[in-house]
Amino acid sequence: MVTAAKTTSQICLHMGVAFGLMYVMTGSVAIGGVAAVVEPICNVALLPLHDRIWARIRAKVEAKQAGSVAAEASIVAG
Repeated sequence: MVTAAKTTSQICLHMGVAFGLMYVMTGSVAIGGVAAVVEPICNVALLPLHDRIWARIRAKVEAKQAGSVAAEASIVAG
């Protein structure tokens, strides 16, 4: 229940910021409303791509670190 409330709160915050910013910039309630709807849709569409990119980066860093540890172990053993 708390997780659902938090998620709803975050969605409302995103929409409110998008609306408020566009309203201040343009003075138009209509453009602010469109931004409040479009911005969360773009975030939902792009978030999986963002997560995949960071997963690849994390995997490369971990592989590099594992290689460094293996190299150090062979130097110590040698």
